[in-house]
Amino acid sequence: MSHAADPQPMISRSGGPLSGVAQVPGDKSISHRALILGALSVGETRITGLLEGQDVLDTARAMAAFGAQVERVGPGEWSVHGVGVGGFSEPAAILDCGNSGTGVRLIMGAMATTPITATFTGDASLSRRPMARVTDPLSEFGAQITAREGGCLPITIQGAADPLPLRYRTPVASAQIKSAILLAGLNAPGETVVIESEPTRDHSERMLAGFGAEIRSESTEEGHVITLKGRPELRAQPVAVPRDPSSAAFPVAAALIVPGSEIRVPGVSRNPTRDGLYITLLEMGADIRFENEREEGGEPVADMHVKHGPLTGVSVPAERAASMIDEFPILSVIAAFAAGKTVMNGVAELRVKESDRIDAMALGLRANGVRVEETRDSMTVHGMAAVPGGGLAVTHLDHRIAMSFLVLGLGTGSPVAIDDGSPIMTSFPDFIPLMQGLGADIAETSA
Repeated sequence: MSHAADPQPMISRSGGPLSGVAQVPGDKSISHRALILGALSVGETRITGLLEGQDVLDTARAMAAFGAQVERVGPGEWSVHGVGVGGFSEPAAILDCGNSGTGVRLIMGAMATTPITATFTGDASLSRRPMARVTDPLSEFGAQITAREGGCLPITIQGAADPLPLRYRTPVASAQIKSAILLAGLNAPGETVVIESEPTRDHSERMLAGFGAEIRSESTEEGHVITLKGRPELRAQPVAVPRDPSSAAFPVAAALIVPGSEIRVPGVSRNPTRDGLYITLLEMGADIRFENEREEGGEPVADMHVKHGPLTGVSVPAERAASMIDEFPILSVIAAFAAGKTVMNGVAELRVKESDRIDAMALGLRANGVRVEETRDSMTVHGMAAVPGGGLAVTHLDHRIAMSFLVLGLGTGSPVAIDDGSPIMTSFPDFIPLMQGLGADIAETSA
């Protein structure tokens, strides 16, 4: 399908306090993995709470193209009849992964050790993103890979007929690289080993174990080491997807910066490998309480109670970056309203996301009167007593940039405009009505 869409200019304005309950969607990372592992399992996997954004729907279509039976049986409820490890069949057409870096990289890993050929493409943003960080280790399994100049999409992978197990040290902290290698390792003999300098989000390890894989993680002198025994028979499992902490960050941020606001966000994942933003916000003095802490679907979750209050800038250590890499754009918005400066370290990975997120956020914040400094691997935001606003932010087809600047406008003196809100559909299709339901003044405008 085509992912081209007419731009949707939008604007947000300050108004009264925000209040109510923010029912944010299911976790995107877990949704992708649930579909893929369901397709690689034997039997029927029933998934509840699946995020039905465009990114995840593209992954569902890809699993069907590889031979799994994938069916939506209700709102957020899906059934996947898997084909087993090594059971993928060859897709009849090119796989369009839209805007999803997670989707395309994990799917490439899942098929790279099966002797079939598949071609992957995506939208203009995804086609600029680096894929060699994943295709290089996949080639070491024995897959043959043809890519556009610079290692970018479109990419054709001929899966390995006789895959070799791999021992691989990741060059950067990336759950996508780790997960692609582990998924490829499922159909390789022996043990596949991934070594990380620091732990990244561990949804793949948790879910692989839940589906019956033999996998272990340990801290050693080499680093964080994950070992997977190849060629298991994965068993279909029910998967309850917790609510996405990255999506929750947007209404949480809005409540923190709009005076008088008080909201609740139920059932949000508290996975410690995803908790960096909330640790940072508490250090800034944010009034956030975590209530009714429990476990759902193998993941720790809690209900959040958030109130507006004074914030103070902090320095975010580089070693925390991996646990909040997707939340730095919205943190930079919150930082604009905090006393003093907020320094974000270890953020070079943001330059190769859906856009160069450091550059995009810095330009957009400056256009709205905020002082920002950046280096290759850091970003510093100087907080203000009153953020002027009044500027236009260019989103570069990046959903998180779009949502971050719409949140910014809820607390600025003058409205904040964005050039295109259409990418929001890829990850948070109910973002606008959810925010409006809390009292936010966000609307489409004419081009």
